[in-house]
Amino acid sequence: MTANRFEGASERLIPTSLGRINVRDGGRADGPALIFWPSLMMEGTMWRPQYDHFADTYRVVLIDSPGHGKSDALRRIIDLKECADALVQVQDALGIDKAVLIGNSWGGMLAGVFPAYHPDRSLATVGINCTASLPTTFESIWATALAGYLSLNSKMPAIALKAARGAFAGPTAEAERPEFIDYLSVILRNDPKSVAWALRSILIGRRDEHRLLSTITDTPVLIIAGEEDSQFPVHAVRRMADAIPTATFKVLLHTGHLAARENPKAVNAEIDAFLATLPALERI
Repeated sequence: MTANRFEGASERLIPTSLGRINVRDGGRADGPALIFWPSLMMEGTMWRPQYDHFADTYRVVLIDSPGHGKSDALRRIIDLKECADALVQVQDALGIDKAVLIGNSWGGMLAGVFPAYHPDRSLATVGINCTASLPTTFESIWATALAGYLSLNSKMPAIALKAARGAFAGPTAEAERPEFIDYLSVILRNDPKSVAWALRSILIGRRDEHRLLSTITDTPVLIIAGEEDSQFPVHAVRRMADAIPTATFKVLLHTGHLAARENPKAVNAEIDAFLATLPALERI
């Protein structure tokens, strides 16, 4: 392990069925574990505001998702079941039996299905700016064109940042949240071919998961939508929450697609309130 800029955290590559996944592990070592999985085109550093907020009380694990950040390159189609299985392998390597999984977009979709696939490894989950629906025609066309272009490049082209800003930043972010806009440049550090495979897998190739979500009967779930999310509008996120018998649904006003990074104060408050309702955390 090597130290990194997250105070008190260590960093390591963990072998999984999806290649080596880069993990930052810090916070209170004997506290309940919170595992954070980011959005497409993002990396674990998007959760810095959550790390700073929760590290005094919880063990905080930040994932660089497959093909992103310092994780191994992605060179094939994957699905959410494989992501869920790889996450269990991460938990095993870190000695974490059960955890609270918190995800934004890609991570939120994973947070939805994870307790269906692995209820024995889930204390609770939080899905932010996520959906369980098939991609729309517009999404498929837009993402297919972007993935095709990215696959032709050896370095992330500037157009990827422009596309991500259009997808991730709502009007409030553009007008009032310059730190968030500046952070989006992290996209340029990614491998464009890996991102292309992730787009084909998670965005274009995603399945309708509502029936699977209806099988979750014991794991508490919080689903959060952003009022200004143009990628997964409130009605789509609400439909996902409605499919989960154990779900609570919240909407954040004046917030776009990367709520956890754009509006961390509001997101952290919702997570705090949700965690306070979990009696399982009191026994850990």
